[in-house]
Amino acid sequence: MTERPLVGLDVGTSGVKGLSIDSRGAVVARAEATYPLSTPRPGWAEQDPEDWWAATEAVLAALQADAGTPAGIGLSGQMHGLVALDKGDRPLRPAILWNDQRTGAECQEIEDMIGFERLIELTGNRALPGFTAPKLLWLRRHEPTIYAQIARIALPKDYVRLRLCAEHATDVSDASGMLLLDVAERRWSEEVLSALELDPAWLPRLLESPEVSGATRAGVPVAAGAGDQAAGALGVGADRPGPLSVVLGTSGVVFSALDHYAADSAARVHAFCHAVPGSWHAMGVMLSAAGSLRWLRDTIAPGVAYDELVAGADAWPAGTEGLIFLPYLVGERTPHADPDARAAFVGLDIRHDRGALVRAVLEGVAFGLRDSLDLIAELGGAPALGRVSGGGARSELWLRIVASVLELPLERVAVDEGAAFGAAILGGVAAGAWPDVQAGVAATVRAGARIEPVPEWVQTYAETQERFRSLYPAVR
Repeated sequence: MTERPLVGLDVGTSGVKGLSIDSRGAVVARAEATYPLSTPRPGWAEQDPEDWWAATEAVLAALQADAGTPAGIGLSGQMHGLVALDKGDRPLRPAILWNDQRTGAECQEIEDMIGFERLIELTGNRALPGFTAPKLLWLRRHEPTIYAQIARIALPKDYVRLRLCAEHATDVSDASGMLLLDVAERRWSEEVLSALELDPAWLPRLLESPEVSGATRAGVPVAAGAGDQAAGALGVGADRPGPLSVVLGTSGVVFSALDHYAADSAARVHAFCHAVPGSWHAMGVMLSAAGSLRWLRDTIAPGVAYDELVAGADAWPAGTEGLIFLPYLVGERTPHADPDARAAFVGLDIRHDRGALVRAVLEGVAFGLRDSLDLIAELGGAPALGRVSGGGARSELWLRIVASVLELPLERVAVDEGAAFGAAILGGVAAGAWPDVQAGVAATVRAGARIEPVPEWVQTYAETQERFRSLYPAVR
């Protein structure tokens, strides 16, 4: 085992996070550099790829100063973003990000051209505004001069790779979210590319996540890496069928590793390649999880600490005396692929106070996660345990609510560092610290505190879940 640290980089929406870990998974250094998000029009979300690179350079310098030169580097980052490059590998325009909503018409066009069922057969997914392929069609229609100059395209973390080691490559987990990959076969889909009239020469070299994609100028191997959710799943030990990864971040994610390819016939959950070679995962995504709580805090209690806010919710019983929150503040992805869905409080009573509103938000997010869990269970069997991460996992009450709604015990992990930790594991495999991803996960991921469902809440939540599910079509 190497004595030099292993570095993981996560090219996120708000900044680059970097970790240096040792071969036992202990964090020996952390660094972060932020950058702005541009919203030039309603529903648009863009960033300058050069900001990612400048932040990466700053993070790597800080990590090296604190922990020394790494033995290997792994990359992770926000998925789906489109970086259009010219012949000199220079960005032609700002990158269009995963949360950009401008491509609704192009999504419908793709499903009409290929056919909804055939598209799912080929890619495991339906066309969603966040994905990469609709962004290319949008560029062709609205910015034809820029489109005509495209020589290559890249995902966000892969642009950082290009600058780091001059390699044009990606991994199968991140590529799964482009709507251009044959996910079952782990290769680019010639049929989709032909139907959309996209040039295959634009696409990066395709690798498995732990493979060496290149090296830095100093000779440090760089792993192909993974999309943020696949990397984050490694970081909580969801590298194989077994523990479910439950993420309570700004968005909410339920992620289950699969030892075989399986796709929902209606594409209500994503079917992607996992970061472990020869495996896949099913994933449900709700767009406003901890983001819903942040919105409520900023709206009705600005400046109040989350602990104080949640303490008021603890005074209310399970079910909040009939108050339900629909967490569709920015539309929804799973199980309703509906960018126009909107949030609502239903069942407000004169007795309900701030604590009741908070409890309803905590429960509404949990019900949204249960929607994803039930769909995933149909594809790969019901898991017996969830591993939880993200900012919302700091709340004991919220975890008891989620455990009771999911009817699963939840475990924290000893080191909750998200996608950067999983990327560091991949960097370790690329460096030869471990023979494979599973060995890296076994050596570094340790379970922490366990939260059990509250028996007297389980039945209440099962009944409330049915009311929750009836409200979306009624409000819609």
